[in-house]
Amino acid sequence: MLELNVSQRWSGWSTAVAFVAGCATAAAALALRVHHRPEPSAMQQVEDTIAMMATTAHIPVAEPPPVLGKDTDPNCLRRKFEAMLRRGQDKVCKAIEECDGGAKFQTDAWVREGGGGGITRVLGGGKVWEKAGVNLSVIYGTMPSETVQAARERQAAYAKDLKPGERINFFACGLSCVMHPRNPHCPTMHFNYRYFETEAGDWWFAGGTDITPVYLDEEDMKHFHGVYKKVCDKHDPAFYPKFKKWADEYFIIKHRGETRGLGGIFYDDLNDRDPWKIFAYSEECLDNVVPAYVPIIEKHKNDTFTEEQKRWQLLRRGRYAEFNLIYDRGTIFGLKTGIGRMESIMMTLPEVARWEYDHHPAPGSEEEKIMKLFKNPRDWV
Repeated sequence: MLELNVSQRWSGWSTAVAFVAGCATAAAALALRVHHRPEPSAMQQVEDTIAMMATTAHIPVAEPPPVLGKDTDPNCLRRKFEAMLRRGQDKVCKAIEECDGGAKFQTDAWVREGGGGGITRVLGGGKVWEKAGVNLSVIYGTMPSETVQAARERQAAYAKDLKPGERINFFACGLSCVMHPRNPHCPTMHFNYRYFETEAGDWWFAGGTDITPVYLDEEDMKHFHGVYKKVCDKHDPAFYPKFKKWADEYFIIKHRGETRGLGGIFYDDLNDRDPWKIFAYSEECLDNVVPAYVPIIEKHKNDTFTEEQKRWQLLRRGRYAEFNLIYDRGTIFGLKTGIGRMESIMMTLPEVARWEYDHHPAPGSEEEKIMKLFKNPRDWV
């Protein structure tokens, strides 16, 4: 048996969670496509580059800046997307503090030397949550035309010709989050919503919200998936089945043959309609994080649990760590190159995780019941 206190090796929860996979989790999950596709898409390669540019250098500041982007027009999409994410960050943090009933988020605002900055909010040692982070990143600057050109695989309709060696202005904005509760009956939750564009005309939205329980409560899963199906159906009836399947395929621990959790929605490279329509969809998805997740936590935060149930939670936290460290391409890149900021990259990991040799749930147990769902994802609504 091996039990590892992750916080002892990768301490820190301060400073920026940069724009990963667009913005996703250089601290929460990088929202890169690790699902069943033969090779990483060109778009992922662009987002990996952006992620590292966002994490290399920043200067902490005492207070959150009023606007992180450089746009002067308050009605432009970039400015409005930042404002929408900041409202979402406030809303989520407020709801989590109220649910926890004690702990408060600490705020670390920072500016990036190359342009932009971020606001990282971290809660630790709470009554309900061992670890929670909600991280905003808004960055801009230039990137090589060759990197942008690689993205023309699916973005050609929006791009102009580029010259070799030319540097292209880009903008990337995202909000990412991960929450690890103490009680084994309370699920972990992750979300990420982001937008990227270049002056060459390339642009796309990406995001999603997913849930990782360690014990099954079918009503909870019907509630969580039902909230997001309702949001999806309002904007496009094709969204939920497509994005639910995408989440099931993305959050797979391939060497285990099981999913990290019980899914949710996940989408990337979304630019097939008017950008303001996708903006509205992203905003409504973010607005529904609290109604989809917090009622589940309120329902279970005072549940009693045994030492064996806590042990099972720590084993599943080990799976969470495996996914992020082995299959999260942005994390791998940051660790191998040493370019990424370790506190930001490791933020998504739980404080404590556990591994046991050749562990198998007891036949007929609640642990085996949910394990079958990790092996074979099902529909909930």
